[in-house]
Amino acid sequence: MIKLLIIAMTIFAAGPANVYQFKVPSIDGATIDFSKFKGKKILIVNTASKCGYTPQYVELEKLHKAYGSKLVIIGFPANNFGGQEPGSNAEINDFCKKNYGVSFIMAEKVSVKGEDIHPLFKWLTNKTDNGVMDAEIKWNFTKFLLDEKGKLLAVYPSKVSPMSEEITNQLQ
Repeated sequence: MIKLLIIAMTIFAAGPANVYQFKVPSIDGATIDFSKFKGKKILIVNTASKCGYTPQYVELEKLHKAYGSKLVIIGFPANNFGGQEPGSNAEINDFCKKNYGVSFIMAEKVSVKGEDIHPLFKWLTNKTDNGVMDAEIKWNFTKFLLDEKGKLLAVYPSKVSPMSEEITNQLQ
């Protein structure tokens, strides 16, 4: 009992886990290990190929080119909103490269809400897990910005452009 209490106190004292605990499959079958991004900010975006916000891929790519030395962008295709990401990983990957020249990291297709929510997005949206805030993903292209220590810094709704001052001011 005392040993369990000490373990619980140690976990509590250490604070909530950061994003570095996650490893996820990339869209091309490799592994994305978040621990490799220590010291850089991370922008996680739930994406879709048939959405009114899909042209944000252009600005995400610009952001990647402009801030790639201190920012990692990871797109997570998701079909949770209006069936706007129906394709397979291969089809999505092809679409992103062919139509938008995407060179930033793309993860495999996941669920970002509901019963089958991916563990990363459960962590991102629950204060109990991330230790910072609760967040709701209301549509495609919601953006989560994490600091250089893997802690959630801010959440931006779909309408916020990736190149907006709201985001770029956080990258200075």
